[in-house]
Amino acid sequence: MQNMADMFGKINEFQAKMKEAKDKLGELEVQAEAGGGMVKVTANGNREIIGITIDKDVVDPNDMEMLEDLIVAGVNKALAEAESASQQKMQEITSSMLPGGLGGFDLSQFGLK
Repeated sequence: MQNMADMFGKINEFQAKMKEAKDKLGELEVQAEAGGGMVKVTANGNREIIGITIDKDVVDPNDMEMLEDLIVAGVNKALAEAESASQQKMQEITSSMLPGGLGGFDLSQFGLK
């Protein structure tokens, strides 16, 4: 019975460390540009958009479609960079938890990808 208690204790400890890791990912920021820097999008390691900067020269009321396309492109680039940076950071964090890190372990059940 003690082995089961130890196992649940380890699982709880692991979940606490994963929550801490997710919090740290929220502090990680990446920035992507579209349209030669006319649109800049900032995302965090949790793949949340936290800022968008639009150069005033790209705002043309007669061509809103171009601006919309640049925003979509910038957001997609920022999210892709956030995903990549997040995976790299998670490898660093989890390598200290388990020998060899987590490799291809599915972290989605812990709110991480």
